[in-house]
This record gives sequence, structure tokens and C-alpha cells, in this order.
Amino acid sequence: MDSKQMTKPEAAGAGAVDQRFRVMIVDDSAVIRGLLTRALETDPLVKVVCSAANGLMALRALERNDVEVVVLDIEMPEMDGLTALPQMLKRDPTLKIIMASTLTRKNAEVSMRALDLGASDYMAKPTSTTELNSAQDFKRELGERVKALGAVRRRQVVGSATPRPSAASTMAARAPIAAVKKPGGGSAFTLRAAPPVIPMPEVIAIGSSTGGPQALMKVLGDLKGGLGQPILITQHMPATFTTILAEHITRASGIKCAEAVDGEPIVGGRIYLAPGDFHMTVEGNAPKRTIKLNQNAPENFCRPAVDPMLRSIVRSYGSRILTLILTGMGSDGRAGSDEVVKAGGIVVAQDEATSVVWGMPGAVATAGLCTSVMPLAEIGSYLRRVAARTAA
Repeated sequence: MDSKQMTKPEAAGAGAVDQRFRVMIVDDSAVIRGLLTRALETDPLVKVVCSAANGLMALRALERNDVEVVVLDIEMPEMDGLTALPQMLKRDPTLKIIMASTLTRKNAEVSMRALDLGASDYMAKPTSTTELNSAQDFKRELGERVKALGAVRRRQVVGSATPRPSAASTMAARAPIAAVKKPGGGSAFTLRAAPPVIPMPEVIAIGSSTGGPQALMKVLGDLKGGLGQPILITQHMPATFTTILAEHITRASGIKCAEAVDGEPIVGGRIYLAPGDFHMTVEGNAPKRTIKLNQNAPENFCRPAVDPMLRSIVRSYGSRILTLILTGMGSDGRAGSDEVVKAGGIVVAQDEATSVVWGMPGAVATAGLCTSVMPLAEIGSYLRRVAARTAA
């Protein structure tokens, strides 16, 4: 269930059921707790049921309150966020936790560790209460993430998110369009026909958001030794975080990954990551293609965004493109993937069962743009097969 499609909660009264997403805010600043509470509760679908000044108090609050999403600060007295995180998840493995901290290299590193420990998402918090009070984009984005993760949590609790059989999710359609129904009903997604042998792509483009860092580590970690093609990645992430992510990808994959630099040449066997707050695009044609960065207006509320990257890749590479859309909120990448398909390229998406949020991959899948929709564990080997010009 998409949180944006939910109806407003029932009016209070006898027999009314409160459908609002239940949130706990954990921050050592009472002022910030108050600001975040007021910001979230401007949305009629969100209710802050409790707050805490540190991790220890948060653990006690979990015993007394039914919480679905936690907004968790990192640096706090008595028990910090990173220490509290695994204990929270031990009490409730379905709990969705958003790490929220000021944007420093140290906090970015801690947030990456938190994702490895089970946090669902991260956000860069404004550095002062004055900035936070006026940061409308931060408040809007926090509310959307709370609702999206809360909706995922509810599906997990009621057991409605039944994994699709691997055969159904990975088999490319052998008709122009083939519908694949979810077990137990629900909406269908479609698979496009794939050629018996997919032409070897000249470039691999990846888009991801919520849950993306973990997914990228798995996919790229399965490419030990690298590929001959360049890999271009747009992950929704602020500056500093993308610096850390590039370092982690290099260690996980053994492939050199770095934030892209404006004007640098694109060469095979390298991973180029869009730096935070910049759209990453491609200019030129073979044999000379270069990275171009810009700070044009956000697209889909994002900068960097996947769509401008994909549009530019189509202009530069034509049909020899393999696009992968991984877990993430929203629909960024759908319009760009449509351009890839029209040019003759291939689009693949992560399946719902292994996605933290099936927003971005679900958008391209339900639009009928994918030749394959597959579990995360199968994607790395798929990329290697296609990159080596073998059958999908």
C-alpha cells in the first residue's frame, strides 16, 4: 500500500480506528524533539506517540508504546543511537529505524554502519534549530519516509508481502508483454520481451534510494574482479555520505569507485558515483565520453536524480545500455528507463520481496519497462552474464 494513496484517518469517536503511522523520536535536544514532532504531525497520517532523550530511554519507551517507525539521533548521552539500534531491533525486528544526524564525516560513517546493523534509512539533519525550523524540504522528506517505511512495516506484520517465486520473477517474458501476477492477488507487473541473447552493453547504469547502500554492496560485491564496462550510479544521498559510500563500494567490490568529477573521461572498469547535491550526466560519444555535473533543479524532489543520468546516457550510448533500478522510495528512474527502452536498451529491477521499499523498482516494473524483475542475490551474476555477452 502506497502511503500517498491512503485515506485520512477516521475521525475520532466511538469505534474509530486510528490508522496513523506511529512514530517515536529519539534526540537529546528537547527543542529538536519538539520541532520534529510538530513537523511530522502536520501530516494527518502520522502520529508521534512518544519521544526520548537517549537510547536507554527509547528502549524503555518501546516497552510501553506501540511504535512502527523510529527517528533516531546518533550522538546522545548514556546510550547513543548506534548502541541502541540493535537492541531496538532485537525487541521488534519489524521496527523501521531512520538515522537522523548532522552532516559530518563521522556521522556519515556511523550511519553507514547503522545500515549494516539493520537501520532502514538515514537523513542529514539541519545543523541548528533555526535551520531545522525553516527546512521545509527536510520536513517533507522525513514525513514521506516515515509513511513509506511505516507502510512496509504494516505489510510485513500482516504477512501480505508474499515473496514471488524465483522462476516467475527472473524469467524474461517470451511474448512482447507478459503479465506476472502476485501470489495471493494484487496488482500485476509486466515483463518485456528480451532477445535470446542480450547484446553486450557498453555501459551499466544503476539507480537506487532507500535501502540502496546495502543493495549496492551486495550487487557490486558479487562483481569481484570487475566488468569491462563503466558503471554509473545515482544513489539518493547527501554530500559527504556519497564520499563514504564510494569508499565502501571500492572495498566491497574491489572495483575503483569514486564520486564523479566534472569533465573526467569515462573509462571501462570504473564505477562513477553521483556526488551529493549534483546531477551526474554524460556528454559526448565514442570514443570520448565525459562526466558532466550540474546543480539544475531537483527532479522527483531529488538531486542527484536518476532520470537526468539516464536521459544523458541514452543520448550518448544509444541502445547499448543496461539499466538496473534498485530499492528506493518514489518513482525516480521511471521516466529515464522509458527513454532507455525506447532507445532499445534493457531495464532490470529488484523484486519487492528483497527491496526495503519497492517504490522505484516497482514503478519501472508496473510500467512494463523491465525484461527481468529479480531477487537481490541474483542480480550480480545476471550482470556478469550479460556483460560477457551471454544469454540472460
